[in-house]
Amino acid sequence: MTLFTLLLVLGWERLFKLGEHWQLDHRLELLFRRRRRFSLLRTLAMTLLAMAIAALVIWSQKGILFGVPQLLVWILTGLFCIGAGSVRLHYHAYLKAASQDDVAAHQAMAAELTLIHGVPVECSEGEFLRELQNALIWINFRYYLAPLFWFVVGGPYGPVLLVGYAFLCAWQSWLAKHQSPLQRAQSGVDGLLHVIDWIPARLAGVAYALLGHGEKALPAWFAALTDLHRSQYQVLTSLAQFSLARDPHLDKVKTPRVAVALAKRISLVLVVVVALLTIYGTLV
Repeated sequence: MTLFTLLLVLGWERLFKLGEHWQLDHRLELLFRRRRRFSLLRTLAMTLLAMAIAALVIWSQKGILFGVPQLLVWILTGLFCIGAGSVRLHYHAYLKAASQDDVAAHQAMAAELTLIHGVPVECSEGEFLRELQNALIWINFRYYLAPLFWFVVGGPYGPVLLVGYAFLCAWQSWLAKHQSPLQRAQSGVDGLLHVIDWIPARLAGVAYALLGHGEKALPAWFAALTDLHRSQYQVLTSLAQFSLARDPHLDKVKTPRVAVALAKRISLVLVVVVALLTIYGTLV
């Protein structure tokens, strides 16, 4: 059921999921606006409550009509928690503005794409484009690779883990957009995601390393296995840059497209791996 659900969700996401209508973070904004106090305990409590609700809904459908309602709940959970509908719109708006040399518009869209980790205040055009590539690699990880990882490894609990992960990502994004860095730090969400992303970031990193310059990328990946200081963003994007270095661009349209094309290949690799594991009976 995991593979079937995954293929349906990804197919729907590519064809129809544009904008915020099918995104969990958009649906949670009303709840987030009511938050006035921020702490790690509150973040954990909200996340566990979201996971408990998801578990209750899924298991309440077990055994009804040969499991069809439960399958539909799995699919709907995947649709709301996997994919980057509104971010994809920002990306396409950036490409359109950049191709038309609309500086203000393309910088505004770039700011949306680099919202979580930002860009150095004073940097060259080449450094800015490299950071934009890194942001796009991270967006693919945050909205596709990591959610798929937790959905797959969770087995029958996959949708519950997926809801918990998507909730934390939505909370982090909302805090980055609407609250101060201090309030975001008080929430503890960055620290939680740092721990949660440790394994999926390194699994994605090895895929980037294998597609990159092996003599440099693989040693860097092995070093990342014992790296407890750098953020997962730095670990993943540094490994991805070994592959991106094959096609150096200083063009504000071509450079992000190269990063997105690479990220799509990595996502395809993950789906193929899941399919093979399902065929050989490792997954159900």
